[in-house]
Amino acid sequence: MATAASVPARTGIVRRPTATTGWWSWFTTVDHKKIGLLYGFSAFAFFLIGGIEALLIRSQLAKPDNTLLNADQYNQIFTMHGITMIFLFVMPMSAAFFNYLIPLMIGARDVAFPRLNAFSFWVFILGGLFLYSSWFLGGAPNGGWFGYPPNSTTDPSIGMTFYALGLVITGIASSAGAVNLAVTVVNMRAPGMTLFRMPVFVWMGLTVQFLLVFALPIITVALFEMLFDRRWGTHFSDPTAGGQPLLWQNLIWLFGHPEVYIASRSDSSGSACGRTTCSRSVSGPSPTRRSGSRPRSSPSPRGSRSSTGWARCTKATSISTRRCSSRSARSRCS
Repeated sequence: MATAASVPARTGIVRRPTATTGWWSWFTTVDHKKIGLLYGFSAFAFFLIGGIEALLIRSQLAKPDNTLLNADQYNQIFTMHGITMIFLFVMPMSAAFFNYLIPLMIGARDVAFPRLNAFSFWVFILGGLFLYSSWFLGGAPNGGWFGYPPNSTTDPSIGMTFYALGLVITGIASSAGAVNLAVTVVNMRAPGMTLFRMPVFVWMGLTVQFLLVFALPIITVALFEMLFDRRWGTHFSDPTAGGQPLLWQNLIWLFGHPEVYIASRSDSSGSACGRTTCSRSVSGPSPTRRSGSRPRSSPSPRGSRSSTGWARCTKATSISTRRCSSRSARSRCS
């Protein structure tokens, strides 16, 4: 009797990571929850560094004619503090919450492109380390986090070149992550999870990703113009050579104003979603009921940790936000 020939297993060029425990699993993971935690830990580390820089700034300004920092050191610390808080803390901290919570809230197993998600995180780390390596390679950026010319284009030190290249690298990470999360929300919602059934946090996360997709190319163009002015003698911002001195300001603030909402909307939407979900879960159902229906039990007291309301409140991101229409859909969500 003929037997079916065994078919060899197909192996890709790069095997999927299999480690689930230990420190190596954190370096090779493509799981959205672990990557979200890595974003959070890294952003908090940069937050501490930015806080130290803020303490140095305030210490220098504590009294007149202080000699703790000289003028160039103060400019470098002032610039790196702004870069750290905006590009290395606020943006990746939002990415941490979005990566961890959005797939859970929409009933997806993971993000749309898990390896692209890991790529985004490690490129972000590369950009942060690249920016801070400037301290040891000739001096940190010293033209302010906003980088206005002519200071940023004519300064002879190498710091603002690190500024331009470092922000381009972190912009690549943010753009890839934004496309990934936007595709996840649009295409990977659980059956029955329509757009108008999504929690407000997911809606705002989707909005933030579109803001990033449209805002980051603008600052990327501005950064390349700065880099060309500094390294190859172009005159994008030099009025004596026919350039536009306000071009950089227009481009940086076409990015900067959406950045305000990128930074703030995730926090406000998260607090709004938490308040509405916990209020609905803790307060219990409405006391009004239709005639003939069975009376419902009164809500448990607020101080009881074992009450059903508090249990649902603490699991808000994984239970009460998965609103599916059918029994089979609900089984897939759970």
